[in-house]
Amino acid sequence: MIDYKGKVALVTGAGSGIGRALAQALVARGAKVVCADINEDGVRETADGLGADALAMVCDMADHDAAATLIHDAGTWQGRLDLVCSNAGIGLNRRLIKQELDERAERLFEVNLFANLRVAQAYARWLEASGGEGRLMITGSENSLSVPAAVKGNGLGLYGATKHGVLVMAEWMRDEFASGNVPVDVHVLMPGAVYTALIEKHLPDPSKAPPELGLIMPERCAEIALKGMDLGLFYIPTHAHLADDMKPRMQGVADALKALGLT
Repeated sequence: MIDYKGKVALVTGAGSGIGRALAQALVARGAKVVCADINEDGVRETADGLGADALAMVCDMADHDAAATLIHDAGTWQGRLDLVCSNAGIGLNRRLIKQELDERAERLFEVNLFANLRVAQAYARWLEASGGEGRLMITGSENSLSVPAAVKGNGLGLYGATKHGVLVMAEWMRDEFASGNVPVDVHVLMPGAVYTALIEKHLPDPSKAPPELGLIMPERCAEIALKGMDLGLFYIPTHAHLADDMKPRMQGVADALKALGLT
């Protein structure tokens, strides 16, 4: 189990949902946490609830300069930055055939995909300058792995593309850190259905969630996330059905290889 006492963590998207639950869980295990979010009221509520062990920072992760500023300020707070949870994300529900590549689409990719890369780059530079070791957990999704059966037909194609991108980017990142000079352990949290604002607006009462959704609360997601890091896991899924949802893709590739005579 990782000892977080005396360590400092940064959590983006900490104004609510998974980010807030991660911040709370980390403080409960002895860490000091920088809570960042675009939602000023939400992130200050999170930090205030954690007292002197937390610091609130307001930022927009779609801003190209936000990651570098955030990493610098978070590292300066206590003179160290041991863990970065790059968790901020937004949703978009619209069928791909009808989705315009407008400002909403661009913002989706900026926040869900490119911000994670900017955070990782800024963190690597900070660690290289400070001579420290780091840990980075990026929040992906069950949509990183497949088209989940429970959400088919919900117009999550573009959102899913950002989360697919997060996974393969993190896989390459892990390889680069392993062969480079900056020691960073990389993890990808892949939540299934978690009761956050993205779901709450469609489902005001979580008790009414259909069983096939497998809805869990943010606190449970944070518990799994920290356990996954304790175990040194790169892939941190939160639901057993994620493996089942990948089977059609894997079987499709196997069938194609056979049909092409490549087996």
